[in-house]
This record gives sequence, C-alpha cells and structure tokens, in this order.
Amino acid sequence: MIYYFWVNNTKSEVKKFLNTLYKNQSTIYRVFLFICTTALIVYLFPKGGIFKYEFTKGKPWQYENLYAPFDFAIAKTEEEIKSEKQRITDNIIPYFEYDTIIANTAKEAYDAAFTSNLEVISQSSANEQAKLFGRILLNDIYRYGVLIENYSYAEKRQIFLNKGNKAEAITYSQLLTAKELTTLIDTRIDKSEYVKFKSDFVALFYDLIKPNVRLNDKLTQSTLDTELAKVLTTRGGVSRGSRIIAKGEVVEGDELQILNSLKAEYESQVWSDKNFYWIVLGYCILVSLALMMLLLFLRKYRKDIYESNTQVTFIAFNVLLMVLITTLVVKYKSNYIYVVPLCILPLVLKAFFDSRLGLFTHVITVLILGFVVPNSYEYTFLQIIAGIVTILTISESFKRANLFISVAQITTIYIIAYIAFHVIHEGSVGNIDWTTVLLFVISGFATLVVHPLIYMYEKLFGLISDVSLLELTDTNSSLLKELSNKAPGTFHHSLNVANIAEAAASEIGANALLVRVGALYHDIGKMANPIYFTENQTASGNAHDVLSPKESARIIINHVILGIEIAKKYNLPDRVIDFIRTHHGTSTVYYFYSKEKDNNENVNMEDFQYPGPKPFSKETAILMMSDSVEAASKSLKNPTSSLIDSFVEKIINKQMEDGQFLNANITFKEIQQIKKVFKRKLTNIYHLRIEYPE
Repeated sequence: MIYYFWVNNTKSEVKKFLNTLYKNQSTIYRVFLFICTTALIVYLFPKGGIFKYEFTKGKPWQYENLYAPFDFAIAKTEEEIKSEKQRITDNIIPYFEYDTIIANTAKEAYDAAFTSNLEVISQSSANEQAKLFGRILLNDIYRYGVLIENYSYAEKRQIFLNKGNKAEAITYSQLLTAKELTTLIDTRIDKSEYVKFKSDFVALFYDLIKPNVRLNDKLTQSTLDTELAKVLTTRGGVSRGSRIIAKGEVVEGDELQILNSLKAEYESQVWSDKNFYWIVLGYCILVSLALMMLLLFLRKYRKDIYESNTQVTFIAFNVLLMVLITTLVVKYKSNYIYVVPLCILPLVLKAFFDSRLGLFTHVITVLILGFVVPNSYEYTFLQIIAGIVTILTISESFKRANLFISVAQITTIYIIAYIAFHVIHEGSVGNIDWTTVLLFVISGFATLVVHPLIYMYEKLFGLISDVSLLELTDTNSSLLKELSNKAPGTFHHSLNVANIAEAAASEIGANALLVRVGALYHDIGKMANPIYFTENQTASGNAHDVLSPKESARIIINHVILGIEIAKKYNLPDRVIDFIRTHHGTSTVYYFYSKEKDNNENVNMEDFQYPGPKPFSKETAILMMSDSVEAASKSLKNPTSSLIDSFVEKIINKQMEDGQFLNANITFKEIQQIKKVFKRKLTNIYHLRIEYPE
C-alpha cells in the first residue's frame, strides 16, 4: 500500500513538474537564449586584460600619478619601424651573378674569329700586336662583365659580384651596360692605331660579346629579410616603480609612446588560469547586464515581441552577427574596424519592428563592442551618432531612393565626426588618414545590402517587412483578383475599410501600411460562400431565407476560419493572418441571435459568437472598428452629419462595452481620435450631390 502511494505521489509530482515546464516553456527558452547569447559573445571576445586608463593624445592626464606596475620595453611607433626598415631596404647591398662560362667562351673564340674576320690585319706585319689589342680590350670588357638588363641603382652604390664561390665588392658603375659597352669599344679603338679597322673590330666584338651579369634576386632578398628581421620593435625600457606621467600632464611625445607601450604590454601579457577565469567572469557580467537591459526593454515596452520566441531569437541573432563580424575584423585587421556596416542593425530592426527598438538594440550592441575595439570612446560615439542618423533619416525604407539618401547622410556624418576627432587629437587637418575615410564610404555601400538581407530574414524567420507589405497591397495579386471575381461586393467593402483604417492608423501613429494590408485580406474567407453575405447578394433574394438562424450564423462565423485557411494556402504572413483572426473578436452575430431568440428562449449564445481572439494590437483594433463602421454604414437611409456622428459613437462604444479592446495597447484618447477620422471619412463618402437634369 505504501508502495502504491509512493508511486502515485511520484507520478503526480512528475506530472505537476511537466505541466510547470509546459506553462513556462517560453520563459525557459528566453533564459536559455540569454545564456547562449552571452556565452557566444564572451567566447568571441579576446581574453587578455584591458588597460583601465583612457587617454587621448594632446589631452591632460586625468588620473593620479601613474607608476610602472612592472618592467616593460618602450615600443617604437609604426612610423619609426617603417622608417628604419625603409632605410635598410634602401641601403642593402645587392648581389649580382657573374657568368664565367659566357666570358670564357667569348675569349676562347676570339683568336679563330680574329683570323677569319680580319684578313687585312692578319696579312700585315702588325698581326700579333692587333690580336693582342683585341685580347686586352676583351679582358677589360669581361673584367666585371656586361649587364643582361639595367637596374635603377645609383652609379656609386656598392654591390657584391659573385664569381663562382667568391664575392667581390665593387660599385654598380663598374658593370657595363649595352650603351656603355658601345662607348668603351668606340673610345678604345678611336685612340688606337687600328682606327682604320674600326668597323671590322666592332663587328667582331659584337659577334663575340654576350651579356653575362644579372641580379641574384633570391640571394639579395634573403639578405634583406635577414637584416629586416634584426630590426627591434622596442627602444629602451621602463623599470618597475618609475613614474610614467603625472596628473595634469599633457599626453604627448615620449609619455604617449610609453603609455601605448604599457597598454600593449598589459593587454598582451600571458595570464595565469586564475586571471583568465576572472577576466571571463567580468566579461560575462558586463555582457549579461547589457543583454538584460535589452530584454527588460522588450518586456516593458514591446511585450508582444518579448512573448514571441521567434522575434526575440531574431534580435539576438542580429546582435550576435554584428559582434561576430566586428570581432573578426578586430582580430585580423583592427585598422579596418569602420568597414563593418553596423548601421544595418537598426535598419533591419526598424524594417521589421520600429525605430525605438532599432535604436535601443543598436546602442546596446555598440556598448558591447566597446570592450574589444580600439579607441573605444571614439568608436562608440561615431556608431551611436550614425545609428541615430539612421533612425531619423530613413523613412519608408521600401523606397530605394530613400535608402540611398539615408546611406549618403550616414556616411557624411561618419566622415565629419571622424575629422572632428582627428582635429582634436592632432590639432590640424593636414595629415588626415584618407584610408579611414575610404572605409566609411565602403561601409556606406555595404549598408545597401540591407534589402536582400531583409528578404532572407523574411524567409528564415517568417517575419514581414514594409517591402513585403507594399507588395501585398497590389490589388492585381492573384488572391485579391480572385476575391474581386468571386465576391465583388466584399472586395469593394475591403477597399473602403482599407482606406478609412489607413487614415485612422496614420492619425494615431500606428502602422498604416500593415493596417491597409490587413484590411484588404480580412474578409477573404467570404469567397467560399459569397452569396450568404449581404454585400454580394442581388435583388433576386436572400440565401438565408431557407436556413435556420443557427445555420446562417454558422456560415457567417465560418468565414473567419475559412479566411485563415485560404491565407495559409497562399502563404500570407502571420501578421496579416492575425487581422483575419481578430477582426470580429468575440462579438456576436446579433441579427441571427435575436431571430433565434424569438423562436427559442433557451438559445445558447456561444453558437452565435465568433471564436476570437480579441484584437491584441492597435492595428488589429483599428481594423475591427473600421470593419464594423463601414459595414453598418450601408444601412443608413438618409445619412447626415449628426446621424453619422451618433452612428459611429454607438458602434464603437458597444465594442468597448463588450471588452473587445482590452488586450490591445490602445488608449481612450486614441479611440476618440479614430472616431473623428471615421466621422470625417463617412461624411465625405455620403456627402450630398446635386441632381443633374435628365
């Protein structure tokens, strides 16, 4: 008995636990997503220490006197290292290879060539002296050799000439070029007693002499690399306890270089396991605080987004993507940090949600990235300013021209702010780094990929942007064409509802484009049985006359369910399907309910009630009001301004009394504004017209 009691009690506890998990699955998922996002961001961060002092060139040191915490070397600036390497490159002694085979071949062939080519000389008594003259000239030519090609070396520059295993130090001018070879031969012959045989000698030498000296690129480069490797990146050092800078002292010159050296040494030193874990813990706390602020913002001001796991995942994914790209750039080429188009983040979030969420998420992301980027204050300032400009300038992002204009403005702000920072640091605009300016321009062009990115996100996350909404407003689309053919009265009703709903949404600052799309598609379920709806009936009769009130109510109510099915068949977004679900809320088909009640007092109201849900946003609430007002306005016989006013008040007040707007974040003030729009629109629709004579 005790065993069975224990088993039953255990089953009850397990069932209770599973029920609790099921009820809180969204919260559990958000906690899991929060932990995973924090862990991934921290994993991407560098794990070295962070220098705790912020300093700027030309600005006073704002902290107490700073003393060296440990011994460290003073790093040379990039300009110093570059200058030293350039000096070594300019002064490197190049190696040239002397081809002895070519020289020996020419000398060996000289005697035979001389005898056969210079017959006049060979028959004279000066034969041996002439041959000796040629040998001496040939030896002088090949003393250092003839260059195969010319090089841009100074004439007096020292070089090494390799002859076999021996390297001889000479000057570059001692090597003969083709031009110098011609000059040498002409000069020597002109000054000799054999000038009358000049043409014969020149022809002989040009047949024999071949260039035999070339630059040994491999050996020269190897020597240069060896010398460059010897360049030190440091100059001198600072011993522990030495004062580096005093409070109020201007950060410049040697002090700036020493501070940069201390910062680099501090961030690159090898940490123990204990220090490493402390650093990771610190990162986790700071990143989790930033992400927690984002979640709290969603919970307080964007509860519908907070309760949607898909949308929260989408936001976290975009934050992670920007952190990933930025940390990769910092790791491999930190100078190119501004090429990352961070303004894509607020653009994407504004396209799917709203400006406020886009800017808040952008600021949180920039604060997180401030831990890893160089010049964190400058980076944070530039990116936040650019994010604000992005939100303020981009409107109707589905228009391509607007995006180009916004990108141009963002790029301009980037460049102006960067130049301002440069002037503060350097005191002039003379040495601006135009490469960084080019990076801003590239970043601006990269921002233009936001449109294809939005399309990809729509397919991956099932979201909908203004671009897609604009496409859905096309009345030539297949679904709306089918509606106009099968239920022309309903189609005309939907157009009227779309017009007044859009005006009402614009009045209170709701998403007018979304409301218009929802209004166009809210009654597509009526296509299944169009003749059972008044706007599609002709004067020949009413199809409900042969049905019981209960059956008629069921057909009327089912147009919501059928509309949802049709919408899913045509792959309409969930945000549009929400309008179909909620445009009647939990209201009652009162006409048929009253008719049934006349015959049966024990009528069940639920049989005549729409299944809901009630509207849960300003946009869906506006559609419910617009739909009811527009449909009921057809019953007005002789509409006047006062009659329209009371008519609108009666319909919307009845919906408020039924609690249809309790789940929507709409205020009484906004409802009053919507009423005014409806009254104005209906008055314009039903204004009196003059009678024209027949």
